[in-house]
Amino acid sequence: MERKNTELDSKELAELAVKGMQEKKAKDIVLLDLRKTGNAVADFFVIATGNTDTQVDAIQNSVEEIIKIAKNELPHHREGYTQKQWIILDYINVVVHIFEKSRREYFGLEDLWGDAKVTRFENLD
Repeated sequence: MERKNTELDSKELAELAVKGMQEKKAKDIVLLDLRKTGNAVADFFVIATGNTDTQVDAIQNSVEEIIKIAKNELPHHREGYTQKQWIILDYINVVVHIFEKSRREYFGLEDLWGDAKVTRFENLD
């Protein structure tokens, strides 16, 4: 029987998103564990920055491809494909945010979840 998205291990899904980001050399990758924050809309936020709209697009494609191959899952909802300044991939328990640098600084998403457990990943050059 095929597992539904809500039954997937959210930690594993978040780690796959990080892997997809790293493959396209995303910058400033952050994993926010929201499970103990209360009132969170997901278990994890995975946030990264792309230097250009082309890189933002490549990061998004990589994340989707890795999760599709590993878990046969597509995002429940997607936003931001047109402008490529802030792409959101909603996997229910994991929400992936891929920003263009100035948009990430402007919205300061990490600051909104100050009580989350934060894991930062080293930039791969």
